[in-house]
Amino acid sequence: MRKILVAGALGQIGSELTMGLREVYGVDNVIASSRSAKAGLEKVIESGPFEVVDITDGKKLHEVVKKNKVDTIINLAAVLSAVGEKYPDRAWDVNMNGLYNILEVGRQENCSVFTPSSIAAFGPSTPPDNTPQDTIQRPNTMYGVTKVAGELLCDYYYTKYGVDTRGVRFPGLISYETLPGGGTTDYAVEIYYEALKNKKYASFIAKGTKMDMMYMPDALNAITQLLEADPDKLIHRNAFNVTAMSFDPEEIAASIKKHIPEFELSYDVDKVKQAIADSWPNSLDDSAAKEQWGWNPEYNLETMTKDMLEKLTIKLGL
Repeated sequence: MRKILVAGALGQIGSELTMGLREVYGVDNVIASSRSAKAGLEKVIESGPFEVVDITDGKKLHEVVKKNKVDTIINLAAVLSAVGEKYPDRAWDVNMNGLYNILEVGRQENCSVFTPSSIAAFGPSTPPDNTPQDTIQRPNTMYGVTKVAGELLCDYYYTKYGVDTRGVRFPGLISYETLPGGGTTDYAVEIYYEALKNKKYASFIAKGTKMDMMYMPDALNAITQLLEADPDKLIHRNAFNVTAMSFDPEEIAASIKKHIPEFELSYDVDKVKQAIADSWPNSLDDSAAKEQWGWNPEYNLETMTKDMLEKLTIKLGL
């Protein structure tokens, strides 16, 4: 049985992944960690082992891994795209120095390491439609730069030291559980909240802007599926393209209007976030993930919208 440390366990992905992993691997075998104990996430903190760890503190990270006899590290601690443009020094410190510390601990303690990359690893010169698994990557954001460098660093630790590194390139992630934390695709979460509460939403992403997206249950499945994949079949190992759907603001609004006919979409475009979105792919080719470890998403836009609205109605007490 694995002994897993989830770094960034109180973030958008981590808070849900930690609970799911505890069901699969057992409560005591999944150690949640974050740089602080966030209010409102007591169910993650109190449902199993929890450690306060900042991944930029390599010494403390090493101590926690040894104390808990960890053999698998899932690194979800990151400064995301829009926040990274405001604080590029912080993005570099967490996304690169933090990853280096995790890989070093993985090397020294013989741990496997899962680190997600992102569609932000691509850039304006990348083919935007059906973006290949292997293609030009010249991002123009600090977040994207750290993701490309992180992909290469994970590859290096595998080929140089034999560290079992694995990862996917996540598209925008949509969840009803935890609010997003400063990403360019956050509008696709906010729109559901506002549709239910106010029957209207002003999108900070412009009309016609397509981006790849995925519902959180599929994202969690991708992580656990790749963790357990046969290593002999993994040609790429790191940075697999994964996707479930691609849509623009009008299409997600149309799916919501099937359930809330009076919903109205308007636009209040954020120039910084729009510039980032324009540099990202419209859609990804995820055939390598399908061929090498059987990736297959369960949700599309319509089934996701139905589930999001049902779950949020309960959550918001509407």
